[in-house]
Amino acid sequence: MSAVTGTWVVVGANRGIGLELCTHLKNRGETVVAVCRSGSEPLRALGVEVVEGVDVTNQDSVAELARRLTGRSIDVLVAVAGVLVRDTLEALDLDVVRDQIEVNALGPLRVVSSLLPNLRSGSKVALITSRMGSLADNGSGSYYGYRMSKAALNMAGKSLSIDLKGRGIAVCLLHPGFVRTRMTGGNGDVEPDVAAGRLLQRIDGLTLEESGAFWHANGERLPW
Repeated sequence: MSAVTGTWVVVGANRGIGLELCTHLKNRGETVVAVCRSGSEPLRALGVEVVEGVDVTNQDSVAELARRLTGRSIDVLVAVAGVLVRDTLEALDLDVVRDQIEVNALGPLRVVSSLLPNLRSGSKVALITSRMGSLADNGSGSYYGYRMSKAALNMAGKSLSIDLKGRGIAVCLLHPGFVRTRMTGGNGDVEPDVAAGRLLQRIDGLTLEESGAFWHANGERLPW
């Protein structure tokens, strides 16, 4: 397995897993375009190219990102941006469910579609999803918006892998593990830097033959 050398675009880069991915990539000498809604001091301090003001739920905002990157080849596009709300049947707010679907499922699809002209044969697309989007793995219920949005993202990623295979572009769906970030309220059993390192191993090792697979960052193949 060899590292992918070139230009990486990380969407959702200001903190958590996204920030750690940018840190790892910077340290190994990659060209990094860190995309976020609002930047953070740790991200700016990395010395990577930071593109702020990008809202993945807004088509005009993502179109502006595409305009800024016009003519630049993207070797790896990583969609990290996401939101998690613990919603239950007894306290169900469908607007909150819709918001999670908009960010977690439609957002990554919007980004890939808009940046398609920047991808070429040999490029890779990594969608950071969750095993909570697995129908087979759901043994505890609840989390309606998050589970539904990640299941939708998994389906989008599978379709992308089919549609892009003829162009030589590989797609992977990656569960980072239960990572200790602000999104999880500081809970988890994996530190963000460890999760980022494992995710990069999976992305580096992705081949066109395995495009569309659903993986745990630790290398385990996950059920749909």
